[in-house]
Amino acid sequence: MEMRLREIAARKAEIRTLLQNDNECDLDAIQAELDTLDQEERNIQRRLDIAGKLNAGDVRGRIILPPGAKGAQEDEQRSDFDTTSMEYRTAFMNYVLRGTPLPQEFRADATTMTTGAPIPQNVLNTVIDKLLASGMILPLVTQTNYKGGVAIPNSSVKPVATWVSEGQGSSKQAKTTGSIIFGYYKLRCAVAVSLEVDTMAVPAFEAVLINNVSQAMVIALEQAIITGTGVGQPTGIISAGTTVNAGQVITGVPKRADFIKAEGALDIAYEATAKWCMTKQTWNTMLGETDTAGQPIARVNEGIPGKTSRTLLGREVVLCNYLPTYATGLTAGTVWAFLFDFSDYVLNTNYNINIQRYQEIWVGDDWVTRAVLVADGKVVDPNSLVTLVK
Repeated sequence: MEMRLREIAARKAEIRTLLQNDNECDLDAIQAELDTLDQEERNIQRRLDIAGKLNAGDVRGRIILPPGAKGAQEDEQRSDFDTTSMEYRTAFMNYVLRGTPLPQEFRADATTMTTGAPIPQNVLNTVIDKLLASGMILPLVTQTNYKGGVAIPNSSVKPVATWVSEGQGSSKQAKTTGSIIFGYYKLRCAVAVSLEVDTMAVPAFEAVLINNVSQAMVIALEQAIITGTGVGQPTGIISAGTTVNAGQVITGVPKRADFIKAEGALDIAYEATAKWCMTKQTWNTMLGETDTAGQPIARVNEGIPGKTSRTLLGREVVLCNYLPTYATGLTAGTVWAFLFDFSDYVLNTNYNINIQRYQEIWVGDDWVTRAVLVADGKVVDPNSLVTLVK
């Protein structure tokens, strides 16, 4: 309110200068504008007077700090506004489609828009649900929301229980622990909104936005989980930054014998939880493989709900496009399939997705709308990882 009073005073000064320097101005229009400014000024001053009485205890109600007092700026620039309200959802749509700045009460900083606009909570929840539902790998990994830069302990040895005689105790076991530090990596994707959406209602716009953001981000997140380099992005399961235990790198081809070797290299502690991961083309190659009794080792079952379930040597198979399909021309040492307990991979993200709209002045003058998410990920227990390499 104090800011608006200053704006009114500045406008009156401009009108005064105009009247003094211009003899051909529209006096009727100026008089109408002055009347409007005076009325608005009186209303604001009245609200400030009531707030002053509240602070003095003359009127019962919520305490409102006077303009300029400590905390008044935070009260005027609400940071706890409801992003699910239709008011904010409409303002958010106008920002994405037309570049209309968010009203001051919806900004974390009233003077800048560098942080963009947070996605409404109802839309964000749907985006996250769709990320987990549409991805084949994302739902399998462990997801956390630790602050970046904090060292998180992770155990490298499991405690062992000991049988003892009556009245005897057992030695205390100190759990050997290491630590893992998550960084800040920004996942950015351009949000494509067609011209037709410009005339749609808010729910229709949100549906299009949910599809675009979730489809782009689920691909980027899953690719980083598998093959991320660890430089500017999470460290993937089979990247150079992940150490594979000795004896758990199997050189082979898509044949029954080599898959059995990989199964033999898997520690029995992960027998019930590890899954195969490979491309669909590599999987199809295994569909023709049989055991010594002529039974297929790769099976497909649609199940009652019609969802396709794939197993190889009795173990679930996860398909992805982020590994190379086995071919004779692959470089030696290239991973083309692996066994892994995906819960041993931790994806750390706050899932606070911001939307930013900007103009690429140096590249075609196009307006670009992008979604930004901060995430990192690492393998916290490599003992369940067995790789098949060329």
